[in-house]
Amino acid sequence: PRQHGCFARVLGSHVREHGHLGWEQAIHKMTGLSAVTLGLPDRGVLRPGAAADVVVFDPMTVADQASYQDPHRYPVGISWVWVNGTPVLGSGTFHPHPAGQVLSPRP
Repeated sequence: PRQHGCFARVLGSHVREHGHLGWEQAIHKMTGLSAVTLGLPDRGVLRPGAAADVVVFDPMTVADQASYQDPHRYPVGISWVWVNGTPVLGSGTFHPHPAGQVLSPRP
């Protein structure tokens, strides 16, 4: 069930509901810290020249919906996703463009 809802679970449950992490700390761990750890300097940050990977979500409603019985349910509260500047989810509609690429850790 974590394939589709891992990050939404962290944001909805661990940040909003239980307060285990702050919003900024959770998002940094999912984005910038992961990019630095993998040696990907153009990922995980919002700045000119970086890959435009952006997720727009509602902090009051973001939540995972997947379960072991129904593992392919998408999370709620996420309205837009851009990968490399290309929208792949917008207003609840999935846009199946080949926008991403496989990334490998850099030394």
